[in-house]
Amino acid sequence: MEWLRSDAPEVLCLQETRATPDQLPKEMLNPTDKKERRYRSYWSCAKKRGYSGVTLYTRIKPRSVKPMGIPYFDDEGRVLQADFRDFVLIAAYFPNSRDFGARLDYKMGFCRAIKTRCDTLVACRRHVVLCGDYNIAHNAIDLEYPKENEKSAGYLPEEREWMDIFCGAGYVDTFRAFHPGEPKHYTWWSYSANARSRNIGWRLDYHCVDRAFMWRVEKSIIRADIKGSDHCPVELHIL
Repeated sequence: MEWLRSDAPEVLCLQETRATPDQLPKEMLNPTDKKERRYRSYWSCAKKRGYSGVTLYTRIKPRSVKPMGIPYFDDEGRVLQADFRDFVLIAAYFPNSRDFGARLDYKMGFCRAIKTRCDTLVACRRHVVLCGDYNIAHNAIDLEYPKENEKSAGYLPEEREWMDIFCGAGYVDTFRAFHPGEPKHYTWWSYSANARSRNIGWRLDYHCVDRAFMWRVEKSIIRADIKGSDHCPVELHIL
């Protein structure tokens, strides 16, 4: 809450929130920034208590906010879709494919459904911002030890191939658009072995937009300076 007040993003998307609104004090449901501007909050919670979940805090009132509309994924609180008039924001918590690909089929089904949703919106002449924890490191540059992790969840061939397909279909990884070829930019670090202080991490969190919307993107950065989670925020500036 202190960071939210000081940095005061217009919209904040959180993934793996695990909580339900009834578990939280009022000041966490409708907080204010340092200028006392109030946030609305929207929640998509998993049926299983203490699991998954996405939350949206916004100072701009959306025209609508809804879950994915597919119970198979909404039961795990994976998506909030907010219509901000100029663009549709999809805040997503992609499934973890788990060790030995135990949930890979579920994850790839989710990936296909997300792409279909983005394609449908773009076909209706809407701009799309797909943000969140993708639980995928796209390329070797996006994790510290790619060779050693070729069979690890988040870097499986099927996951990387989906990112190739998604980006090839007209969606832009905004961070890479501004920082092509730059190594050692990560958004997640294991809690073990001092991984964060040594910057041994993975880039799992993204803001992707449809290519026609890129002219509105002024900046896309990773805020590795912000602590409090094993992930750090990624920040998108839209003109």
